[in-house]
Amino acid sequence: MTEWKKIMAVFCIAIPLFTTSCTPFVVDETSRDVQNFETEPAENLIRVGFSQLGSESKWRRANSISIQDSLTVEDGFFLQFNNARQKQENQIKAIRGFISQQVDYIAFCPVTEDGWDTVLKEAKDAGIPVILVDRQVSADHSLYTTWIGEDMRKEGENAGRWLARKLEERGRSRDKIHIIELLGTRGSSSQIGRSIGFDSICDQHPNWVLLDREDGEFTTAKGQEVMTGFLKKYKDIDVVVCQNDDMAIGALQAMKDFGMDLYSDRKPIVISFDASRQGLEMVTKGIIDVDVECNPSSGPKLAAVIHELERGHAVAGEYYMDEKVFTIDNASSYAASRSY
Repeated sequence: MTEWKKIMAVFCIAIPLFTTSCTPFVVDETSRDVQNFETEPAENLIRVGFSQLGSESKWRRANSISIQDSLTVEDGFFLQFNNARQKQENQIKAIRGFISQQVDYIAFCPVTEDGWDTVLKEAKDAGIPVILVDRQVSADHSLYTTWIGEDMRKEGENAGRWLARKLEERGRSRDKIHIIELLGTRGSSSQIGRSIGFDSICDQHPNWVLLDREDGEFTTAKGQEVMTGFLKKYKDIDVVVCQNDDMAIGALQAMKDFGMDLYSDRKPIVISFDASRQGLEMVTKGIIDVDVECNPSSGPKLAAVIHELERGHAVAGEYYMDEKVFTIDNASSYAASRSY
């Protein structure tokens, strides 16, 4: 490894707290979003530049903590952690900074799928392996080494298959079913994958009608805003699909404000993704009907893949995280142990 020539500063990024007035929907967004930079790392440490797309949700902060806890000095790493604040231009700037600093590896969670070809080619030309985490990119696979993340399309399919079974149980398999959907950040691989997966199941059921879908930005506040608009626009909503728990929390708050009894079977069926602790707690109460897991703990796998590359071993082109589907039947066994 070449000698480190830049002195890095230590600084912390404060994360604002968001809470709502209704007790079941208090959001504990306390997090450890800290950039741990040291000066002049030891010669034998593996230098990794990591760009996180932001801190828009509890899931994202859990993912950041997993990375920071796994790429430690004790495990042989010197980690430079960057928060892009939901802006692709910030990520591209960070990646170019990592290239100029001649880190050994670059890893990042891309904000969107498109627009990475140029900077990835710059990293390849510099001889720096790039590892994608969580989300994917549309760039040619030759421009990055591997991807570690979740099968978003399968998550969407799992949600659709669960809905089909639930409607069968309720004797509504042939009824016209009106669905609205709160999307995550448009253009992100998680939004695209979950939408494609869920739509593929919808297409098998001609009686399922997608009334509307709108970008909820993966946040509680935007989820509440979008759901409020849907409730004013549509009188007959049978199913609410939220592409993460934070948006589901906002949507449920909007439903409560609209006078709905969230504990009644007459409320719309609520489908969510992520399976955070708060999400699972709502599943145990019957407020969220199903929560499809999206596993944020990719840090250990990232560390293991880098160690394999350091040994000169070949690695797979992609690695999928293990994920479950949670309902009232199994959520209570996992909720208390959730770290996010």
